[in-house]
Amino acid sequence: MLVDEQMVPENSVQQIELLTTTDDDYGGVHVEIKNSMDSNVFGDLLRASILQWRQKGTKGVWIKLPIEHANLIEAAVKEGFWYHHAQPDYLMLVHWIPKTAHTLPANASHRVGIGAFVVNSKREVLVVQENSGIFKGTGVWKLPTGVVNEGEDICTAAIREVEEETGIKTEFVEVLSFMQSHKAFFTKSDLFFVCMLRPLSSEIQKQDEEIEAAQWMPIDEYSAQPFVKKILLFDSIANICLAKNDMKYTGFSPLSSTSNSGETITLYFNSEDLEQSLSSGNQA
Repeated sequence: MLVDEQMVPENSVQQIELLTTTDDDYGGVHVEIKNSMDSNVFGDLLRASILQWRQKGTKGVWIKLPIEHANLIEAAVKEGFWYHHAQPDYLMLVHWIPKTAHTLPANASHRVGIGAFVVNSKREVLVVQENSGIFKGTGVWKLPTGVVNEGEDICTAAIREVEEETGIKTEFVEVLSFMQSHKAFFTKSDLFFVCMLRPLSSEIQKQDEEIEAAQWMPIDEYSAQPFVKKILLFDSIANICLAKNDMKYTGFSPLSSTSNSGETITLYFNSEDLEQSLSSGNQA
């Protein structure tokens, strides 16, 4: 905290307490508030710290503010910080020190969803009717859908959503297609992946909270629904699923790998075309 100059002895060096930071790779610093403090004290610390950061040539300043320290928000905003993103347990505030346009990355811009095409050996597809949302009360039979959780792979999310909604256990086969839309969930853009899964069980145990009904339906009957035929997007997805079931279409298979930092990365690619390409190249 700043020390009142009048209280400092003549032969003493004025000590200014600063916020503890960690440097990032882009000329910025990160502050994580862990201890409770008065908002006025925090404001003094922040002003003193900004002066030093400016002298050092620091660019972006990130403050991670746990929800239990929400009393410090106003003090940070008064010093030029703005909201970057929020999670249930914290708010991330950010400030750009140079007198130039900031180059700070924006918050995540997309939500990721999945639709699960689960077909058995009888050419029956797993379909559901929802008891909420835009399809409630329409009588439309649709593929199980859901949202990918943070840190969750697309293939894992598809398996999880199918089991949560219908009780059917599955194994992932391929990503068949994906689409992008905008101004969707909380104005974010949306990426939606249609995935094919192979059933490992057959007895349906639907989730009562979200699902009105669930059944195995002949795939031709599913694709012939008036709602599906009427809307080009749904008709195209149904045709892709039909073509895949007839072995006339190849989607994208997952390949798990590890980055240099040890993070798991999943690559989705057309394995059949790649194998044919490599085989042709070897023969040449």
